[in-house]
Amino acid sequence: MKPGPEDILPTYEREATAWARQRGQSLWELPVLEGCVASRGPGLAILDLGCGSGQPIAQWFVRRGDRVTGVDGAAAMMAEARMRVPQMEAIQADMRTLRLGQRFDIILAFNSFFHLSPEDQRAMFPIFAAHAAPATRLCFTAGPAHGPVWGTVGNSSVYHSSLDPSEYRSLVETHGFDVVW
Repeated sequence: MKPGPEDILPTYEREATAWARQRGQSLWELPVLEGCVASRGPGLAILDLGCGSGQPIAQWFVRRGDRVTGVDGAAAMMAEARMRVPQMEAIQADMRTLRLGQRFDIILAFNSFFHLSPEDQRAMFPIFAAHAAPATRLCFTAGPAHGPVWGTVGNSSVYHSSLDPSEYRSLVETHGFDVVW
């Protein structure tokens, strides 16, 4: 039987240490990150949802001089993040119920958002909006078409899912964000 979205946090609990060791440090996300901070100096408030070990993304922002709040639902991942990026504020929480009472300049959900069910992805947009400062840049990863796919993390199979790109575009715009890329 293939795993579903309910299996993601238990999987990352089991695989956290191995995942953190194996996570590439090449920072393939760099063009997007640089686009987020273009013409903006250091000191931005960053919300990294599903931050994992904090490396390399949160670490890049910390080195730039930004204030990073990393959120992950897996306690083992938060332990990795606290060890690897101690300058980051690390909060163990489920992004689907997040209510920090703070606003952020950049909200990231890289390599995490797509582990949520389609219903939970739709429900994240009000949460993104509730944490957005004026002109917040929202960045998340998703697949190219509606539907589930499965991948692996360490020795475990994991669920991924995406909405149709037109639905993402609509959700982004409905919740006050501009589609840039």
